[in-house]
Amino acid sequence: MPEKVAVVTPVKSGAFGFRHYLICLKGVVIRECLRFLHQRERFISSLVRPLVWLFIFAAGFRQVLGVSIIPPYKTYVLYEVYITPGLCGMILLFSGMQSSLSMVYDREMGNMRILLVSPFPRWYLLLSKMLAGVSVSIAQVYAFLIVAWFWGVNAPPLGYLFVLPALFMSGMMLCALGMLLSSMIKQLENFAGIMNFVIFPGYFASPALYPLWRIQEASPLLYKLCLANPFTYAVELIRFAFYGQVDWVSLGVVAGCTLLFLGGAIVAYDPSRGLITRKQGAGGNG
Repeated sequence: MPEKVAVVTPVKSGAFGFRHYLICLKGVVIRECLRFLHQRERFISSLVRPLVWLFIFAAGFRQVLGVSIIPPYKTYVLYEVYITPGLCGMILLFSGMQSSLSMVYDREMGNMRILLVSPFPRWYLLLSKMLAGVSVSIAQVYAFLIVAWFWGVNAPPLGYLFVLPALFMSGMMLCALGMLLSSMIKQLENFAGIMNFVIFPGYFASPALYPLWRIQEASPLLYKLCLANPFTYAVELIRFAFYGQVDWVSLGVVAGCTLLFLGGAIVAYDPSRGLITRKQGAGGNG
């Protein structure tokens, strides 16, 4: 009798139900959380950076940099209170870059191929990776807010709940930016320079440490750069959310930049037309 030959039928992404997509998302999130838990230095460093600004720099700047009554504040506030939203944004910014660093590492080690050859849609895999990174970064922000609360830097009680959607949207934008950058980096060693090039100009050219009106008085050119900086609107979105308000301009800019960066990352990681394929063809790491 002729020997039977097994026929393997490829599974299409449309054959998956909602439960399968949730299982995929759960797996990506759990993997990212376990990686974060095993990297204790990453958690400590994520808290040390903003706490240094809050405990040391704010103590010195408080005497020379007063904050006038500006929205959303209805009275004069301490400098520590003013910079807290910016420090939350700092955590999201560094965490987003760390997530993109893991993408570069996984691509060099070959783990990225396991994820990208999955029958799930490419956009869903990248979105799941973003959601996992944002979940970790939000946990770091609330850990920082707990320490700040014991230091006496308090927001309105409901502000800690109202700020959650703002943290989520800002984190998604910064993770999408990091993911787009990771698609352009061939080797892990080059990522540190890219991180410094993005993080420090993005952070300092924003209202994270000083109000925009002070920047405008000091340098009109720097003020225009701040207005062109997406991180500016992430900080303002978080600042207003602490007081139960919505800065609609910041909300629109953050949402638009998130879609733009995510769309660019999806195209870049597309094996048929993205940057990854061109790098592999040129001999780069996949």
